Amino acid sequence: MALLPACAPPSFIPASLQTQVDRSLTYSQLKDSPDSYRGRLIVLGGEVLTAKRLKDGTRIEVLQLPLDDSQRPESDRTASEGRFVGIQKGFLDPATLPGGTRVTLVGEVTGVMTLPLDETEYAYPTLEVKTLKVWPDWTAWRDGSPAYRSPLWGPYWGGGYLRSPYRWGPGWGYRGCCLSWDQGHRTTPRALHRFKSGRRPR
Repeated sequence: MALLPACAPPSFIPASLQTQVDRSLTYSQLKDSPDSYRGRLIVLGGEVLTAKRLKDGTRIEVLQLPLDDSQRPESDRTASEGRFVGIQKGFLDPATLPGGTRVTLVGEVTGVMTLPLDETEYAYPTLEVKTLKVWPDWTAWRDGSPAYRSPLWGPYWGGGYLRSPYRWGPGWGYRGCCLSWDQGHRTTPRALHRFKSGRRPR
């Protein structure tokens, strides 16, 4: 497996924001002193709790979760350190962000907002959303939900082409996400199951 090329997912952060993001700023620091970091750009992610349309934008309440190497929120809710609110300027239909949706965003810290939480008040660090990544629900996709069916997803015989020495077993995944190798030539497999022996990719 060490010979196989890696599938490094591209960052969802626009190039114009890459150098502006404060990667040293953590959620715990932000939670402890939101006003101290006003104007800073931070990457945070988690699970949408509610999304509410406001007069001039949409307020997204998020349960913070740690991010993995692809910047996708992890699934363990017990790893959460708290909540935060992202304000998306302009129109964003709350119906597109139902509860449970996983998101990652780049936001500019704007301070803190106190909102009711059950029988108490909770201080939410607030961010103005600069870019928002909504992650598909892989469970629904895996279980065959029509909303997640795509010809680019499905079973494949992973790895190289039939003449490649680098083959591994069958599985499920995105048929075009990884690079493969064919007699020393780097190629991008498109629907690997369609290739036949002797046929070279275009």
